[in-house]
Amino acid sequence: MNIRIKKYVFSGILLFIGYFLASQHIVIKNKEFKLLKKSELTYEYTFYNVTDRDPEDIIKIDMLREDGIGDILVDFGLLNEEDKYELETYYSNLEE
Repeated sequence: MNIRIKKYVFSGILLFIGYFLASQHIVIKNKEFKLLKKSELTYEYTFYNVTDRDPEDIIKIDMLREDGIGDILVDFGLLNEEDKYELETYYSNLEE
């Protein structure tokens, strides 16, 4: 009986970890990281390192831009609010 309970607990922990990774972007800059909620469950761009990347190249990625990566780039000091707005507007208009 005790072994069965341990299996259920272990399975529950694994399911939680899988769900967490599918629902969050983990954005890394050097040794600092921030969590960004994904708009849909997927494993794309789960871990994304912005160190030494051009902010424009990051904003080009539709999924990250739609989920709000611009705010994190501002928090990291890679962009200011005006540049974020301009880049988001430019690349959002390209989709249409």
